[in-house]
Amino acid sequence: MNGKNRKDIVAGLEVDIVLKQDQRTDKRTRGIVKDILTKSSTHPHGIKVLLTDGQVGRVQEIVKRGE
Repeated sequence: MNGKNRKDIVAGLEVDIVLKQDQRTDKRTRGIVKDILTKSSTHPHGIKVLLTDGQVGRVQEIVKRGE
């Protein structure tokens, strides 16, 4: 599932994100969502999230549903 719809993303999900500095290479970082930063319901480049380790990026793919 892609990360372009805010309604699909909740705290606790495991996701792959692209960090700002990795946007040109499309290198992905995996982590757990702590907070959703994008306020709109959709975003063409992915919903921006804060991971539990403090990294911020746009969701490219939802890996595993949270509990």
